[in-house]
Amino acid sequence: MHVSFDPWSPAFVADPYPAYAALRAAGRAHYFEPTGQWLVPHHSDVSALLRDRRLGRTYLHRFTHEEFGRTPPPAAHEPFTTLNGQGLLDLEAPDHPRIRRLVSKAFTPRTVENLAPTVRRLAAGLVDAFVAKGGGDLLAEVAEPLPVAVIAEMLGVPEEDRGPLRPWSAAICGMFELNPSEETAAAAVRASEEFSGYLRGLIAERRRAPGDDLISALIAAHDEGERLTEQEMVSTCVLLLNAGHEATVNTTVNGWRTLFHHPEQLAALRAAPASLPAAVEELLRYDTPLQMFERWVLDDIEVDGQVIGRGAEVALLFGSANRDPERFAHPDTLDLTRPDNPHVTFGAGIHYCLGAPLARLELAASFGELLRKAPAMRMVAEPEWHPGYVIRGLKELVVEV
Repeated sequence: MHVSFDPWSPAFVADPYPAYAALRAAGRAHYFEPTGQWLVPHHSDVSALLRDRRLGRTYLHRFTHEEFGRTPPPAAHEPFTTLNGQGLLDLEAPDHPRIRRLVSKAFTPRTVENLAPTVRRLAAGLVDAFVAKGGGDLLAEVAEPLPVAVIAEMLGVPEEDRGPLRPWSAAICGMFELNPSEETAAAAVRASEEFSGYLRGLIAERRRAPGDDLISALIAAHDEGERLTEQEMVSTCVLLLNAGHEATVNTTVNGWRTLFHHPEQLAALRAAPASLPAAVEELLRYDTPLQMFERWVLDDIEVDGQVIGRGAEVALLFGSANRDPERFAHPDTLDLTRPDNPHVTFGAGIHYCLGAPLARLELAASFGELLRKAPAMRMVAEPEWHPGYVIRGLKELVVEV
């Protein structure tokens, strides 16, 4: 029943949605032997399990690896394991609420509103340069630089130090794919060591000379009695960069590819720019940048009569949930004015994406600038997809304006 679910196939990565439809039709939970996971494809189940405290991003707050029936990660992966394991996304209570409370101060509605002029200025400058040269690779020249610059500004990373940020992030995120290779793991370990070393140096600088940035704020909170270790600060900063730009980059280029394939919808959006916020939500739903979100089963759960026992791993298929006809009318139709759009692209529950308001701001800024300043922009050639499935995006998107 899941023979068509093949996350290592380029054809599947290019268009996973027919396989998702087959999965939904065949049932609500499917054991996938190659990864040892339970695939959950329906919107109602994905939404409920994201909020279910019987599942967790980690199990180490309750069990050892042995008690949970899992093999510890290889010792050679330790730099990555430590960096990732102390990040907000992979923590549970009591550490998760403590760190989230501190970091959330950087993502309040007022803070994001105050960032809006900076985001729009950066987007305008990137698009102006892109249009002036007649186009190029939209991914490398607009989609990537914008969110990296915004997160770097928030963290207080000097402009001359920002070059390695995206390569470090890409190498680390390679470990989130299914069954990563040893080569991928080695690259993630190197990036973890280098990125951590850089941030420890930056934290030391901010201790000596605090600035108006998030790292200084985290140091100050720590000094005021909050229990935040240096490793937690490092892991938090890395997570903010990784999560803070991967989804935005891929939504930008995946979204433009989608618009190019739906010229009537693109024309309607250009004619009614006020509909851009709704259009962004639909692009986030229609071609989801994060296709899968994994959770550990801490206590037995049941999905449609199927008991999934403690120690199992579930794979919540965001891309499938966002195309579920039980929740979305005509889900395979792009509707940039869709009025009811409860997509799960940013997750739900305690791990709901902190940066969702900032991501929406960045997407609206870059799409808005390109719609205004490049009204005749078109693809030069059909782009290729990166081989990764979990974080799904294009290798490049070459356009002319």
